[in-house]
Amino acid sequence: MVMFFLTKYAIPYLSNITGQETILFWFIVAGAGIFAPLIITGLLVLKLEGFGLSKHTIVNRLRFRKITKRDIVWCIAGLLAVGLFSMIIMKGLELLIGKFDHSPVFMSFEPLTSGRYWLLLVWFPYWILNILGEEFLWRGVMLPRQEIAFGKHAWIIHGFGWGLFHIAFGWQLLLTLIPLIFIQSYIVQKTKNSWIGVIMHGGLNGPSFIAICFGAI
Repeated sequence: MVMFFLTKYAIPYLSNITGQETILFWFIVAGAGIFAPLIITGLLVLKLEGFGLSKHTIVNRLRFRKITKRDIVWCIAGLLAVGLFSMIIMKGLELLIGKFDHSPVFMSFEPLTSGRYWLLLVWFPYWILNILGEEFLWRGVMLPRQEIAFGKHAWIIHGFGWGLFHIAFGWQLLLTLIPLIFIQSYIVQKTKNSWIGVIMHGGLNGPSFIAICFGAI
């Protein structure tokens, strides 16, 4: 509900009254109004569980643990699988409905040109909040709780929930996110290491944005 309001009303309004690109206000509004609150929500849940933000909590409750060679193998395999299946979905959609812009209107922008590179300075803190906010709450706080409730199938329930979180992005982008949503959820549950989520999510999100910025994709 919050994301729908921000993306449908707040961001277009701010863009209209300032004349600035919508992507700028997506960075600002989403960072402050969506992703930072995810971190706050996660901290509140931990407090209700009786956990303080200590090293023990970070390692054992949130499962931000030392990355092993096995974790790296799973991470690389996951990134390759996500890339492959996402490309298949995108190509399949193009065959069915023709060329389309999979980015929602509020995230669409032209490749950066001289005088607009400053947008990268706004994007970077947003990107940090985006990745850490989602991974802290979804993989760190929620997934371990869901494993207690749903056992080995928790990653499926978790994936559906994480997908619904992105529903305001539109069905085209949501479909292309399906591989990441479920493959990442499975691998984080399999490895019991939330850093894998950070690496996979950030490793796909960040470079993709940079590539779009410079017209590579």
